[in-house]
Amino acid sequence: MLSREDNQLLTDTNPGSPMGELFRRFWLPVIMSEELPGPDSVPLRVRVMGEDLIAFRDTDGGVGLVDAYCPHRGAPMFFGRNEENGLRCVYHGWKFDVNGECVDLPNAPEGDTFRHKIHIKSYPCQDKGDLIWAYMGPAEKKPAFPDFEWTKLPRSHRYVTKFVEQCNYLQAMEGDYDPSHARFLHSTMDQSTATGSANGAPGPGRNNPQGEMAANEPYPRAVGTRRVTAANANTAQPRGGGLSAKLVDFEQAMLSAQVTETGDGKYQANVGVTWWMPLFCTAGISMPGHFASNMRIPVDNESLLFYRLRWSWEPITQEQLAEYKTGGYTHPELIPGTWTPKANLQNDYNIDRVAQKYFSYTGIKTFPLQDIALIEAQWGPVSHHWEEHLVSSDYMIIYVRRRLIKAAKELANGIEPVGPSRPDVYRFHREIAIGNTPEEAIEAAKTAGMRPLLPERLPQLVVA
Repeated sequence: MLSREDNQLLTDTNPGSPMGELFRRFWLPVIMSEELPGPDSVPLRVRVMGEDLIAFRDTDGGVGLVDAYCPHRGAPMFFGRNEENGLRCVYHGWKFDVNGECVDLPNAPEGDTFRHKIHIKSYPCQDKGDLIWAYMGPAEKKPAFPDFEWTKLPRSHRYVTKFVEQCNYLQAMEGDYDPSHARFLHSTMDQSTATGSANGAPGPGRNNPQGEMAANEPYPRAVGTRRVTAANANTAQPRGGGLSAKLVDFEQAMLSAQVTETGDGKYQANVGVTWWMPLFCTAGISMPGHFASNMRIPVDNESLLFYRLRWSWEPITQEQLAEYKTGGYTHPELIPGTWTPKANLQNDYNIDRVAQKYFSYTGIKTFPLQDIALIEAQWGPVSHHWEEHLVSSDYMIIYVRRRLIKAAKELANGIEPVGPSRPDVYRFHREIAIGNTPEEAIEAAKTAGMRPLLPERLPQLVVA
């Protein structure tokens, strides 16, 4: 369990907090690109990391993210005129460009000279991968953009959307590296192995554990083959992330390595990224050939925006895209005109108790909402982690908490995080390698995992 002090350290990302300052050393997605549909489009209110801001796209297509209030007398910039490469406050006409510079101050005779002393708080932005990313840390510490290869692919190769979660980022993120929950939460009562629709979309039985039920199992229906034992711990989570997987430090990433002995006395290591500093996770169901990424960005300490990405080296078909958008399983249906799921905390996620009794373990239809229902109200919107009783299957949760606490405390003592200076690590991909020892196999897989894949997968693509 965490102490109350460390719980506060981990969950507080507001300006000036140790964790908030750590997060601000990284590029983070703050809105969808489509929310600023074109040059001089309508300004957008943005609340992120406990700050109220305004996003706008200028006449040349550049993106600005500025303070929600004019530095003159605090008038709301949301009502500003977005035109001629700047956002103009309609109260007294002060105008600011995407860099926060005051380019016009027309309501005073000294305006032409005084404007050079005026700056509205602003954050640099980049439009990549259908998302607007912002760097909210010190200007002199601004790092290169992380080398996520999916941000360089054509739009036809990915689907990304977002929705609101009503809780702290930490408890939401930790579900992505909890290797024992899927056997229960995402399973069906008949423990079928159905894979969903004909187009390959995952179905509600995808996470059902297989194997023999113990003859003395006391709860054959509610537990059955879901029980985790020493014998099946290696297979409790697919893709090399079982309960006995070895965690490997790699710069700002958490790698999960599953090592097995081959028939000829060598060792095979299956190594992949589970988490990148500070909140990029690779968990989540997807269709065959598609990859998952989850990014949960704090709005404040009691809410977040969940950016849910699916991408592929091949174009996503219209049928697959329709499944993501309207299938109702991998992505929740949203209330029109909002980023709020129709099934949510206030209506108990539309739980179907009949389906829970006879078919679904939870009675909740949409895959991520099955998690969210058990996450949003863990002792309230900010979980009381000091009241937890963790077990061995929570080893990844313990690991990430320690990494974050250590990095935040070091930054508070003047030691900068390594992660932002290694953008290349963000292209790490899962690899399998053979070695004479487990360590040799893991190192070989790590080396292979850092190889850029984009040139060989899409050599015709010109990347800026």
